[in-house]
Amino acid sequence: MCLMDLIDRTREFVAGVLADEPSSHEMSHIERVESTCMNIQAEEGGDLRVIRLAALLHDVGVVREHREGGDHADYSAEIARDFLLSEGMDAPTIDHVVSCIRTHRFSRGYKAESLEGRILQDADRIDALGAIGIFRAVMSMGALRCLKHASGVEKTSSKNAYAEDPLDGFAEYMEMKPFKIMNRLNTAAAREIAEDRLKIMHQYLDALEDETSFR
Repeated sequence: MCLMDLIDRTREFVAGVLADEPSSHEMSHIERVESTCMNIQAEEGGDLRVIRLAALLHDVGVVREHREGGDHADYSAEIARDFLLSEGMDAPTIDHVVSCIRTHRFSRGYKAESLEGRILQDADRIDALGAIGIFRAVMSMGALRCLKHASGVEKTSSKNAYAEDPLDGFAEYMEMKPFKIMNRLNTAAAREIAEDRLKIMHQYLDALEDETSFR
């Protein structure tokens, strides 16, 4: 099985599933996570085939989560298994990819079972940091508020998105996730990237506080 052909088919499959994804787990997020995984793998090692497949498929269940509630990590793992089986992937590799996906989500606090899983966790968490992390947080809050208004579906792990004052909700989110990420990264390569991105976030929040405080 040609790896690049499989990567291309996987990318096409995921792009189709996420075509209407309204929040911050769209295809650009997937491809940034894939790229960051590859950068970390170059420093830390690991099976690049497993890492890239897990990165591409890690959020493929998010549309189902928006529709039904539940947990997109579990949905993504199920979808990934079915897709890779249809592609003729061997069972041990499928199990490895699925394990990485099941444990990737920050809010669940799972410990990854392999280096590849740890790299996926790190890359996904890094995409919540820096300028892109701020953009994604604001975009996601808006999408979740709209989703609740349109369908009544409320994401239980993102209560801050529904705060009466969005600024309060954003500040709460920053304390709950981005500012805790550094202590939950697995690799030295990821921590080096995170340091620079956290500086950007602190600078932004200082400016936001100055602009929204009444004196």
